[in-house]
Amino acid sequence: MNKDIDEKLKSKKIKPTAMRQLVLEVLMEHKTAISLPELEQKFERADKSTLYRTLKTFQENELIHSVEDGTGSLRYALCDDFCTCEPKDLHVHFLCTKCNKTYCFHEMPIPIPELPEGFEFESANFVVKGICANCRKKSTKNH
Repeated sequence: MNKDIDEKLKSKKIKPTAMRQLVLEVLMEHKTAISLPELEQKFERADKSTLYRTLKTFQENELIHSVEDGTGSLRYALCDDFCTCEPKDLHVHFLCTKCNKTYCFHEMPIPIPELPEGFEFESANFVVKGICANCRKKSTKNH
């Protein structure tokens, strides 16, 4: 198994099991956020509840974050190495309306709004919808 995978798990205090290693490997290879159904397709023989618990463990230990991109299916993406899933770590996500892939724009932080007195900020979701660079390239080649 890849040494980077074990180190990443250990750095987040997650015990490296075979399933966790495999799921993390898929998440590291994916350049976009992935949904539980997409993950289930990659692991057809795996127990669905095991996959869900693996994602839950990763999220609780700040290895991944979930994205509500408006597609109706929660997606998951790797956090940056120093992410603590605090409001300062929130970033913009981009949903391609052609290929339906969701990208993390880690370098584009979400501004934290000043809320009225008595309100407490916990989280924000900022999804930009449009056409990704890959789909744009494909459409210009076809014209």
